[in-house]
Order: sequence, then structure tokens, then C-alpha cells
Amino acid sequence: MTGAPKGPLAGRVALVAGATRGAGRGIAVELGAAGATVYVTGRSTRARRSEYDRPEAIEDTADLVTEAGGHGIAVPADHLDPAQVAAVVDRIAGEQARLDILVNDIWGGETLFEWDRPVWEHDLDKGLRLLRLAVETHAITSHHALPLLLRRPGGLVVEVTDGTDVYNRDHYRNSFFYDLAKTSVLRMAFSLGHEVGPRGATAVALTPGWLRSEIMLDHFGVREENWRDALDRVPHFAISETPRYVGRAVAALAADPGAARFNGQSLSSGGLAQEYGFTDLDGSRPDAWRYLVEVQDQDKPADVTGYR
Repeated sequence: MTGAPKGPLAGRVALVAGATRGAGRGIAVELGAAGATVYVTGRSTRARRSEYDRPEAIEDTADLVTEAGGHGIAVPADHLDPAQVAAVVDRIAGEQARLDILVNDIWGGETLFEWDRPVWEHDLDKGLRLLRLAVETHAITSHHALPLLLRRPGGLVVEVTDGTDVYNRDHYRNSFFYDLAKTSVLRMAFSLGHEVGPRGATAVALTPGWLRSEIMLDHFGVREENWRDALDRVPHFAISETPRYVGRAVAALAADPGAARFNGQSLSSGGLAQEYGFTDLDGSRPDAWRYLVEVQDQDKPADVTGYR
């Protein structure tokens, strides 16, 4: 990138908490592509990995933000530590004197929940650790970051989760702990809407669809370039989307002066693509949650016709 950032979010400042990989990285990059200055936080750095022990690092995300046209700034932080989160916000306040977008995408639970295992059989330490990582981190981050965001009207808070409120209300999500974590984040957005809405900001819950994250691609033994090779084993993976798709959803919301109409609501990347007209990187518009209800959950053969 050369010169000052350009785009609908030029001059805006974002904090993407949990931006090392997956949806957080995709959101950070698309905010950068729209011209924002983006602070990206997480525990995995080039010098030190989290317990995930994966190669992705926040510095890589920051570089991608800058390459996309914004200004990426990597700040190591464990969002379970209030002092570290407070220090991140103090740094943003000192360097930018504003915060326009807060994205709570902290998760860290892929290795902690046990599929289809009831709560009395689930490893308790892992379950409680999952809840701390997925719920407590969001509360800590909002507590410290929202006073800065509320200094100016028009701020946006995005709580990233898995599943819409309608879908999660009617469907058991893999395990007691996973279900509780993802539903709690939905409720956080609803509660924050009541608290920040009268003060000039907007809070929403946002879910991607079936995400082709780095971990998911590794799980299926494919790369983004050949992800369709996984369809022989997992046909419904055809509805999947890149992390940049949900990133474009956040960028569209942040650039919309009328975003307050969504305050307190549960949104999806596919639903917002219909609202704003953006596409995934391949030019398609996957509508995963409608597909899950109407095709996958009905045990119909995989067919994404009309859904992307």
C-alpha cells in the first residue's frame, strides 16, 4: 500500500479481537480493503504460538490488512486478561483517539468441545475453558473497549458467533458447552443493543456460514485452491464460504449510515449479502443457513442450486 488509505472506511478505526485466523482474519482484511485502520489482536505471534500450535500469527493478519489497502497493526493480547485488554484499548486511544468498530471474534475452542457427548461425560475442565474463551473474553473486551467506541456516534459492535438466533433456538449445537457458548454470544449482542443503542451505537450478532477456515481446510485435507476435492466425502461442504465473505458483511455494515436498523439483531453473512449485494471471492452469494434448514437438515442430496 502506498499513500493514505482510501475507501468507505478511510479514517475509521477498528479493533478485531481474535484476528489470528478464520473469520477474524477475513473480517480484518476486508475492513482494511475498505480503508480502515485495523488493530488485530490474538495470542499467536511469530515469536510465540498459543495452545493451538498453528502457524498463523497476528502479524500476518496485520500485513494482509495493509496489503489490502488499510493499515494493519498487530497487538498481542490474551483477552482473558483484563489488564492486557485495557492496555490494548489505551494504546488505541493514545494513537487514534477513537474507536469506530469493535469486532468480538475471540473463540479458541475447536480442540475443547466433544461432539455429541452429554455434559456429564464431557471433560469438565475443557468445557469450562471453552466457556471462558468464548464468552468471558467477549465481556472483558466490551467492558474495556466500549467507552472509547461511544465517544463518537455511529460506532458498530459485532459479536461473531456460529448460528443465527432462529437456528440455534431450534437446534442442538454439538455439545452442551458449544451450544451454550454460541447462544450466549447471540444474547450478548441483544443486550449490548439495549445498552449502546440509546448512546448512538449499533450492536449485532453475526454468523458466517460453513466457513473454509484454515483449520477446516486442514481437517478435510484440502487447500482453498482445491477445496471442492472434499465434496466427495462431505457433499454439503459445497455451500461453504471463505472468511472474506463474513468480512465483507462487516465492512458493509460499518459503511452503512443506516446500520442502526439492525441494532440488537442476529445476522448472517448470506443474509447481508442479499441486503448489500456483495459476493464471496468467487462471485457467488452462499446462503448457508437457509441451505442447512431446507436441504441438509431435511436429509436431501447436496445441491446448492439457488443457494449460492
